[in-house]
Order: sequence, then structure tokens, then C-alpha cells
Amino acid sequence: MLGHLAAQEKHPPDEDAFWEPAEPVTAELKVKRSLFVGHLAPCKSEDDARTFLERVRAEHRSATHNCWAYYLSDPETEYCSDDGEPSGTAGKPILSVIRQSGLVNLMVVATRYFGGVKLGVRGLIEAYGQTAGLAVAQSKRVKRIRSRRLVISLPYDTIGDIIRLLEIYGTDVPAWKYGAHAEVSAEIRLSAVSQATVVLNELQARGLIFSWSWLLS
Repeated sequence: MLGHLAAQEKHPPDEDAFWEPAEPVTAELKVKRSLFVGHLAPCKSEDDARTFLERVRAEHRSATHNCWAYYLSDPETEYCSDDGEPSGTAGKPILSVIRQSGLVNLMVVATRYFGGVKLGVRGLIEAYGQTAGLAVAQSKRVKRIRSRRLVISLPYDTIGDIIRLLEIYGTDVPAWKYGAHAEVSAEIRLSAVSQATVVLNELQARGLIFSWSWLLS
């Protein structure tokens, strides 16, 4: 029934892939008696970033500065703050390290306890960049796949064909339900959504599936 799919190859494994930090990380750096503490955490939204920032600020109330930056992928959003340090000496270096890391959906807060020796503009840029770099270097990474969730209702005699379709476009193990008819849900690679939509419309027009839909995020 779906013989025309046999010639299609699965999408390249990295086409829809991205990397996120797996868990929070803390790293310390001492520069001319100043203590810098880098805090890294996964963040899916600006609300997550604000919550993380407030937690770090609460834990380090006596710190001289809590400078920060975050980078989110959906939608793509980035922001940074010098938190009272000279303009461009803290937030931007932290954000630059994040962008160069290949990670998305994360925030880094660099806490500074002033040690009595001024570092100058160049020294601050290097110290904040190094602090962020240490946190990023210690972070474990987890691979994610951009996808949309699909639900299909189908007769039992076309299950084999739908399994083949999901092998081509899917990213996970499908979840099946069985009753008067079969129902399956699965994650479909984002880059394959348009092509899968064409195939699904064809299958429904031919009566090979009862219905299908993309679930809202």
C-alpha cells in the first residue's frame, strides 16, 4: 500500500538535532583575589531564566555582582546583563561563550565577590568569559530532536504500513492504543512535517487511515 515510501530514506540524524545542558553546573575561578562563581542551568523559557537568576541572587546576596546571559531556541531569544559592571565587560562575554558552545536553552550567571584589586576592562572581559567557559566545559550535554507529535486513527489491516511510515519520519517509539480501531501517537521530525502531511492526506483520501492530526505544543 505504501510502496512509494520504500524509496525514501530516513532523514539525516543531525538535521533536526540540537544540544542542551543535561543538568545545572557550578564552577569557580579566582582572579587577583576576586572570586568568580559560574552557575549554569537548563532553561526552556524566559520565566525559567528569571527563576534561576532570582535563586542565584538569593544564594549570593553578599556578592558584588551577579552578571548573566541566556540563549533560548524556541523562539530564538538571547539577553545579557552586566549587573553594574562597566558596560560590555560581563554580559556580552558570557553570552559569547554560550553562543560558541553549541548549546541552546541555557542560562549562565557569573557571580563576583570583589577581592580589592580592580581588574580593568580587559581583565573583566577575560574573567567573566573564563568563568562562563568553565561552567560550559563542565556541563554534560544531551541531544534533542526538534519534532511535532502526530496522532493517527487507523484500521488494523494497515498497521504494518503505518509502522513503516513512522520508521521513516519518526524520532521515538510509537505509543499504540487498541480498541474498535487502532490509534498511534509518535514524534515526527520537524523537517519531515510537510512531507508527512502530504502522505497522510493521501492515505486518508484513499481510506487507509480514519483520521490524523498534529498535537499542539
